[in-house]
Amino acid sequence: MTGENDTAAPRRPEAPTADGVLDAAVRELAPGAADNPLVARIAAGEAPREVFTVLALEQHQIITADRGSFRHLARRADGDPPVAAFFEALTEGESMALGALSGLEETCGLDAGALRDHEPRAGCQAYPSYVARLALEAEPADVVIALSANFAAWGGYCATVAHALRTRYAFPEAACAFFDFFAEPAAELAVLAHDAVRHGLGTSRVTPRLAHRHGRLLQEYELMFWTALAE
Repeated sequence: MTGENDTAAPRRPEAPTADGVLDAAVRELAPGAADNPLVARIAAGEAPREVFTVLALEQHQIITADRGSFRHLARRADGDPPVAAFFEALTEGESMALGALSGLEETCGLDAGALRDHEPRAGCQAYPSYVARLALEAEPADVVIALSANFAAWGGYCATVAHALRTRYAFPEAACAFFDFFAEPAAELAVLAHDAVRHGLGTSRVTPRLAHRHGRLLQEYELMFWTALAE
């Protein structure tokens, strides 16, 4: 005979984990294979070489802007050391990326004057503008999730471009260094992202809905960058 008290209690949903949150963001926010026609054209060797000159000019400004945004996020997260450590690493990484970009700049014949005088394309600079907005008002732990999803897509694009520069465009190794820098998964950064998100979950500072919104917009601005390069 079954009594009323024998009814099984409903199971509580499992608490989210850092790995689960990050993996879901990368998977759910990943762009489709056909979403970036320019990278496909580069892979086939069909994009004009001038695209890489514009890319170098625009990336010079993007990296400089993002470095400032990441530095500001690190300061905002100074009470949450694991989160601050992620953005401190990104700040250092942007400085390294700027150095790596110099090889592409030189190959494209760009000097300091050309970099200084370049008038940026709005479509290319929408991404760093949004990163700056996130740096001002978003929860830093949510930004870690959004950026991690975007970096996965960006890294794939860079790997494709690096291969094409060598095999389709005969660019020198120095010109490929910038793309090589982002193409390889950064194990140390992945650990820092995990620690930052775990800390954010533990302190109730992660809101997956907002993190995914930030990530979706970053991915769309990323695609806008590539579209603007082709104009």
